[in-house]
Amino acid sequence: MTIKVLIADDQALVRAGFRMIIEARDDLTVVGEASDGEHAVRLAGRTRPDVVLMDVRMPGTDGLQATARLTAAPDAPKVIMLTTFDLDEPVYAALRAGASGFLLKDVRPAELVDAIRVVAGGDALLAPSVTRRLLDRFAATDVRPPDAAGRLAELTDREREVLGLVAQAASNAEIAARLVVSETTVKTHVSAILRKLGLRDRVQAVVLAYDLGLVRPRGSS
Repeated sequence: MTIKVLIADDQALVRAGFRMIIEARDDLTVVGEASDGEHAVRLAGRTRPDVVLMDVRMPGTDGLQATARLTAAPDAPKVIMLTTFDLDEPVYAALRAGASGFLLKDVRPAELVDAIRVVAGGDALLAPSVTRRLLDRFAATDVRPPDAAGRLAELTDREREVLGLVAQAASNAEIAARLVVSETTVKTHVSAILRKLGLRDRVQAVVLAYDLGLVRPRGSS
């Protein structure tokens, strides 16, 4: 299956560079380019991309606003935020709005392609070190849905265990090794967790796990 990608960035050279990298792969195709967030939202409605590469800072409707609008729609595409600086401030809010991860604009071509495939497959794009720093920041906000505790009670003991490991940035392979099960079994558990908690992807699962105190940030007692 071909993964459809929409590129949203106000710099034409950046868009051209990403398009060249993406279209060199047989399983990826670019369905549109947008120079601002408003254009990205309109194009996404017409082209139905699987993944949107979204610049954080754009004139008019910025990437943060556009991400919130895109991820709130039915059958929303996955959004990867593009930023010049590691953990740029708006990225935190974008992840809460439903973005599936972020990349630095100087990402290597192979990493860009891998990221698109990972996110299109339903996983989150967060390296362990990045996740720890993100959640240190998220932990200070203490934002949780009103029914979050009730939904968490619907999880089995094993699903709660898997959620805790996901929140610690463990990959499916690492979780499988820790629990002595197959990766397929882990994927099944993760899918069940997302479905029961009404979450889009692992990023939101990580945020919820910290918000509920299922796992604690570093340095907390």
